[in-house]
Amino acid sequence: MKHLINKFLYSGLFLLLIVAACKKDKGLEHTQVSAVKTLFAPENNASLKLDAKAGATDFEWEQARAEDNGVVLYEVVFDKVGGDFTKPLFSYASEGNGLYNRLTITHAELNKIAAIAGIEALQKGKISWTVRSSKGINVQQSAEVRTLELERPAGFSEIPADLYLAGTATENGDDLSKARQLKKTATGIFEIYTTLKTGNYHFTDRNTGTVKTFSVANGTLVNGGDVAYSGDNKVYRIKVDFNTASATYTEIVSAGLFLSGDNKVIFTLPYKGNGLFVATNALVSFKQESWGRDERYKFSVQVKNQDGSSATEWLGSSNKDNQGPTADTPAAFYYLVPVDNSQYDFAFKFTKAADNKNVDVTLKMNAEGTYTHTVVVK
Repeated sequence: MKHLINKFLYSGLFLLLIVAACKKDKGLEHTQVSAVKTLFAPENNASLKLDAKAGATDFEWEQARAEDNGVVLYEVVFDKVGGDFTKPLFSYASEGNGLYNRLTITHAELNKIAAIAGIEALQKGKISWTVRSSKGINVQQSAEVRTLELERPAGFSEIPADLYLAGTATENGDDLSKARQLKKTATGIFEIYTTLKTGNYHFTDRNTGTVKTFSVANGTLVNGGDVAYSGDNKVYRIKVDFNTASATYTEIVSAGLFLSGDNKVIFTLPYKGNGLFVATNALVSFKQESWGRDERYKFSVQVKNQDGSSATEWLGSSNKDNQGPTADTPAAFYYLVPVDNSQYDFAFKFTKAADNKNVDVTLKMNAEGTYTHTVVVK
C-alpha cells in the first residue's frame, strides 16, 4: 500500500512539472516583434550645434509590430560611426518608459555622448544611431542606421557635483583631506574666497580617495595639471565655470562696513581665512538725524579685476528696507546678496543696542552655507 501511495505521489509531481513547463512555454509565446523599418527624425547626416544649457533634439521612428498585437518597447542606441551597436556608447528607453516611438534628448546628454565618442570641445564629429524594438526579449535592431554630426560647445560634458581647491599654494597646504570646498553658485559654476601663496594648486572633485583633477591654462579650465603661483598671500575670489571651461580671478583688495548715515566705510574687515572677513572690537556710532538715529549699513568690497581695473562691489540685504533685528529675527535677515551703491536702499539695520558700542562683525563667504554675516555687540 505504501509503495502504491509513493507511486501516485511521484506521478502527480511529474504531471505538475509537465504543466508548469507547458505554462512556461506558453508564456514565451508571442514575444516576437518586427524591427523598426524607418527612422523619421533627425534626418540622416543632420548637423547639430549643441547648446548644453537649453537645447534638446527629438528622435522619432516608425512603429514596430508585435506578434500578439500588444505593446512594443523601444530603445534608442548610439555608437561611433561604423560601429555595430553591440557595445553602444549610450542607450535610452523611449518616452513613456519605452512605450512610445519618440524620444527627446537634451543637448547636455548628446554632449556627453559626443565626448565619449572622442569629439573635443568646440569641435565637430559624427556618431551613429538606430532603434531597437522588443517585448523585453527577442530584441530586433532596425536595419536603418543614421549619422548625426554634433558640434560640441565649450565646457565639460561631465560636471563634478563638488569641487575643492588643493595644493601647496592653498590656505591649508598639500593635505587633500583639508582641501577647501568651493561653493556651487549655479549649475556647473563654483567659487571660493581664499588666499594663495607661492606654490602649486589644482582643483579636485573630492577631498578623499581617488580624485579627478582640473587646472587652468591661459584662462581655460582643463583636465589634470597644476597651476604655479608666486605671490604674497593675496585674497582672491576664484570663479570656475565648467559650462564655458573658464576660470576668473578677482583680487579682493578690502572689505568694509559702510554706515549709511555717514555715507562712508567706518571700518574694514580683514580676511582671516576659510572665506571669513572679520572685524573685532570695532566702534559703531549711529548718525543723528532729525527723525532719530540711523542704524542702516551694508558692505563695500574693493576689487581688482583680471584686466587690472579697480571696482567697488556691494553686499547687502535682499529687502529694499528692513526693520531692526530682534531675538526672533530669522537667520535669513543676515544673508548677503549683491546690491547697488545706493546710500540707504538694501541696507541692514543694527540692533539699537549697538549704538556707541564695540562690535564683532564677520562676513561668512564659504561653502558651508548661504553667504551671510553676524554682528555681536560687546
